Amino acid sequence: MRTYLVVVDESPEAQIALRFAARRAVKTGGGVEILALIAKPDFVQWGGVMATIEEEARQRAEALVAGAAGTLIAESGLKPRITVREGNGPKIIRELIADNPDIAALVLGAAAEGPPGPLVSHFASDTAALPVPLMIVPGTLDREAIDRLS
Repeated sequence: MRTYLVVVDESPEAQIALRFAARRAVKTGGGVEILALIAKPDFVQWGGVMATIEEEARQRAEALVAGAAGTLIAESGLKPRITVREGNGPKIIRELIADNPDIAALVLGAAAEGPPGPLVSHFASDTAALPVPLMIVPGTLDREAIDRLS
């Protein structure tokens, strides 16, 4: 099954990318995998404080992904695969794509204004070859435009 991998965070462009991927998946008989990335926190000298920081970050990521999955199910009827990982975003994305031959494209949202985010910058560069197409959805698109394009 053709699967669209979408990286979600709290940004509006992530929601745009998710909507685009969901619409493409419905039209192509595919699926969606939602990935939430957890940045490794800076080292804190006290282990208990560090564990609390890591647990809070994981809980935020899981809540974010659960909300995105709920929206996806409500709007498209698709039940996504959910992944939450900690570490280097580009490395994790490459590993997911390598481990799952069903992933047909990486879908990222571009900011409506200002510079692109770190993942868009990384994967759009000449040195970041991917074995699947990269779809960058402009952050300026509204719901109707996304629906027309997808």
